[in-house]
Amino acid sequence: MNTLLRSLLAVALLGVASLSVQAQPAPKILVIDMAKLYENHFKTEDHITKLRADEQKAQVELERLNKEGNALVEQYKELVEKANNNPLASADAKAKAEQDAQAKLEEIEKKKQEIQVFRANVERQLQQRMGAFREQILDEISKTATEIAKRKGATILVDKAGPTGIGISSFVYLDPSYDITDEVLAEVNKGRPAAPAASAAPAAPAPAATASEPAPTVTFPGAKKN
Repeated sequence: MNTLLRSLLAVALLGVASLSVQAQPAPKILVIDMAKLYENHFKTEDHITKLRADEQKAQVELERLNKEGNALVEQYKELVEKANNNPLASADAKAKAEQDAQAKLEEIEKKKQEIQVFRANVERQLQQRMGAFREQILDEISKTATEIAKRKGATILVDKAGPTGIGISSFVYLDPSYDITDEVLAEVNKGRPAAPAASAAPAAPAPAATASEPAPTVTFPGAKKN
């Protein structure tokens, strides 16, 4: 009797377990391209435009500092000329010129440090702003993509933009019908402000400084080029 009871109990438990497994929804996987969504988001375009404008302003300031530095260099050369190559100058005049030249050299070094600090600060600030924006906008995109995926009954949403450890796509083959990138992109760009009416003769924008452009430098007396 006990054996029969145990057998019936085991069958009942097996049935409950089977019903539990059957109750779980079948997985439905959808895919997005986060890189495409990030690059084509209207907020990304606006943010990059602002960063480039600020970068251009910094470039103008850097060129101004560079001109000041080069002017100091020319003053230094004139003082050296007075100290060493003027046979009509008195010993006191030459000594005074040497002292002035040394003071000017110290001023040049301060200007060099000012330029280096300014450039480093600008680069750091631009990187920090870009990093903070990237984190914020990717979070917004993720939330929108998740909402759309849930509406479509998805249980898993995968980003196809990231490469594997050997640098290839995570997906060898992907049915395009599972990709909701364009739908998410349309959703996140609904808030794009209307473009202002173009003027009759728009001014050409100044080219933004890029990493490939050489930064202005001051030519320091006696310094060797790297």
